[in-house]
Amino acid sequence: MFKKSIPAFLLGALLIGSLSFQSCKKDDDDETVTPTPTPTLYERLGGINAISAVTDQFLANVVADPVINARFAATIADANRTRLLRLNLIDQICAAAAGPCQYKGKTMIEAHQGLNITEVEFNALVGDLVDAMTSLGVAQADQNELLGILGGLKPDIVGQ
Repeated sequence: MFKKSIPAFLLGALLIGSLSFQSCKKDDDDETVTPTPTPTLYERLGGINAISAVTDQFLANVVADPVINARFAATIADANRTRLLRLNLIDQICAAAAGPCQYKGKTMIEAHQGLNITEVEFNALVGDLVDAMTSLGVAQADQNELLGILGGLKPDIVGQ
């Protein structure tokens, strides 16, 4: 009788040990399966400070751009309008990049109605933004992603 209980005891111990290891194995798998969240474009751009720096360089580029600077002359001449444009651009880029900002300005159609912005002017503006991002070290993939998002606004700007 004692000989029969030893195998049963060993079988029980092996079964319990096996379940314990399976339990540990499952916990290890749960830890390795949890994916790390992909950073948002906002985070990859560097957050609000980096977006503000890009916006400041962008506005400087626009002021120096002979193709479009006349379009912004009245705004640049008025410190309050310049500040409002800057803040709206920061909010717009931040929101487009999935950041915590909310754009509160006019719609692009409202802001550009009656201005008859041309394709050449729009492309010059985009070029000024690209130059600003490049000069501040924004990765090409992040530039492309932001431009893809903002590019959707083109029909609301050109020819209005």
